[in-house]
Amino acid sequence: MDALSWGQILLKVALQFIPVWIALALTFGLSIAFKRRLGLYGKLYDSPVGMIGFALVMFWVFTAAFAPIIMTQDPLTQISGMKNILPGTPVRGVEGTWYLLGGDNLARDVFSRMVAGSTVVIQIAPMATLFAFMVGITLGLPAGYYGGALDTGLSFAANLILAFPVILLFYLLVTPEIVTSGLPQYLGMVLFLFPLIFLVVMINSRLYVKPPLRNALIAGVVIIGGWLYLSLLSSPGTKIDVLPPAIDVIEVPGNILIVFVSVVFVNAPTVFRIIRGLVLDIKSRDYVAASQTRGEGPWYIMLWEILPNARGPLIVDFCLRIGYTTILLGTLGFFGLGLSPESPDWGSTINAGRRLLSIYAHPAIVPAIALMSLVLGLNLLADGLREESLKD
Repeated sequence: MDALSWGQILLKVALQFIPVWIALALTFGLSIAFKRRLGLYGKLYDSPVGMIGFALVMFWVFTAAFAPIIMTQDPLTQISGMKNILPGTPVRGVEGTWYLLGGDNLARDVFSRMVAGSTVVIQIAPMATLFAFMVGITLGLPAGYYGGALDTGLSFAANLILAFPVILLFYLLVTPEIVTSGLPQYLGMVLFLFPLIFLVVMINSRLYVKPPLRNALIAGVVIIGGWLYLSLLSSPGTKIDVLPPAIDVIEVPGNILIVFVSVVFVNAPTVFRIIRGLVLDIKSRDYVAASQTRGEGPWYIMLWEILPNARGPLIVDFCLRIGYTTILLGTLGFFGLGLSPESPDWGSTINAGRRLLSIYAHPAIVPAIALMSLVLGLNLLADGLREESLKD
């Protein structure tokens, strides 16, 4: 077989993404048809910038979802004679198969590793950001609302973490000695409790006048959430191995869990400061005073009066923070911190490709463009959401 021209390469790459194009078309078609019923999300389609950003983000979300269909090779498989080959080179001994975007210095398919790398980012970045928001909201609401010694203590702790260099902090958390001590898992024990605490407090504050329903919902959250909490932390052969394999439904590799915990730990103080600042501003509004006059409890006011009225800035920051987390994951992979060396994540792939960048640029440029496009999409999406939220 002959090597493909650039036109043929682009066409075959586009054809590999057919499931993504179909999913994007359905998402945009249905969303535009019902946008007036979809609140802020529907208003996003009135912003060209927001639509472009959303399209870029959803492209990579759908790519991660359909990765097994899109990939042309196993991202870890090394094929003899394909080391650093150029884009469009046919695979030796396999008819009708090409390395569409070339091979890396270990003879692995760059295109398939780019696609597989999206799954790593999409799995970690949004969930780590969500957990960081749960921690920041749960601590930031009472700090801003009550003030005093509670605010002083929590703000000092947040500033102490933020004052520490991020990369050095990550390096310390993922070093073998620290990992062996179990510190990241113990840290995860604390951080992963916050979503449970948040849900319990939210249900209790809303349904305190309906004790039977409240108690049933809280019991469900504690039982199911506690099981998922232990399943997330429990890992055979580590300091925390509390669940038998039969009921351990969440299998997270140790290195992924360490990176996840580290990202949450670093992002939570920033979210805390944002929440605290919003609460300090909103708690002086008339509708908060009206709730206090009605005799509503502090947590009801914080969760059901203040937090909903801070949703605009929080949604925008959530999108931006996923972008920051994506860059952070890329940086960690680039420095070889946390993720395994053979991981197809974009940072590790860029790091592996940079060694021969002056001779073979494609192994590093392809994941770099992928990383840049996702972060660009998140920033444009945040701009679109900010633009539309200001119109409310």
